[in-house]
Amino acid sequence: MTNDRAVAEIGIVTYPGAQLGMIHGMSDLFQIASELSQSHGGERLRVSHWARGDEGFRRSFDTMPDAGSCPAVLVVPGALSKVPTPEETEPYARWLLDRHAQGATLGSVCGGAFILAATGLLAGRTATTHWLFAEPFRRRFPDVNLDADKMIVEDGDIVTAGGLMAWTDLGLRLVDRFLGPSVMMETAQYLLVDPVGREQRHYSTFAPKLTHGDEAILKVQHWLQVKGGRDVSVTAMAEHAGMEERTFLRRFRAATGMKPTEYCQQLRVGKARELLEFSKRPVDRIAWEVGYEDAGAFRKVFQKRVGLSPGDYRRRFGAAVAA
Repeated sequence: MTNDRAVAEIGIVTYPGAQLGMIHGMSDLFQIASELSQSHGGERLRVSHWARGDEGFRRSFDTMPDAGSCPAVLVVPGALSKVPTPEETEPYARWLLDRHAQGATLGSVCGGAFILAATGLLAGRTATTHWLFAEPFRRRFPDVNLDADKMIVEDGDIVTAGGLMAWTDLGLRLVDRFLGPSVMMETAQYLLVDPVGREQRHYSTFAPKLTHGDEAILKVQHWLQVKGGRDVSVTAMAEHAGMEERTFLRRFRAATGMKPTEYCQQLRVGKARELLEFSKRPVDRIAWEVGYEDAGAFRKVFQKRVGLSPGDYRRRFGAAVAA
């Protein structure tokens, strides 16, 4: 006997340009979880879509249209290729802030974090968004503790998820919250989705800032790119920039957002990722090729930057492994 009572309503906010794959995919995920829960005599989730019209926000889709209640959770999706402008976010942020005041948990995926942050509710809290949008997010919301390495950040009444496909992580987290871990695991198995352990840094690539306008630092960056960040001292970088070392350190950090040593680490790890993905060379040899004489030190740096050991990274992403 199935249970047709909804344990909670999860609303998904729609807006022009929102990622349809996330909206419909998450709706399907909750439907699958509900059916699995009901097969065990458990409850289901009510799923609704909320659109803005001339008379405010209303349900444009509802799996239980005759039921009462208000959404327990409202999720804001991202867009496929851009983030919403402050003018675009304003009406949605006001409405979400009002829903939150009435007890709703708020969530976002990818660039949807820009709309969520516009409510002011993320100030002083930790959140995540797509790693590609990290810098514009920090510029617009400097009071938010952004951790773009995380795939998902759950902070009670606020849950944010990272990249475009992170709606699967957020969806499973909400299924776990309302229908329990057993149903969550069954749902993940049904969808062939890894339910735990993913981080954005496993997938993100180093994208150095090159539009800062400091020509001397840009010259050094191009030089470092050619050298792959190998065998270059801070003194040599300063000389290449034609600066005193202390001045160079200050200007390099102001332009790139990181220390020269960190920058070179990113370049070397980036090259190592490429070699792990597309070659079968031993890890110790790759460590040497990217400038690490101590393979143990290379493994520690790689783990810190990527969140996986070199061996685990190759097993997960190596094209040459299956060749």
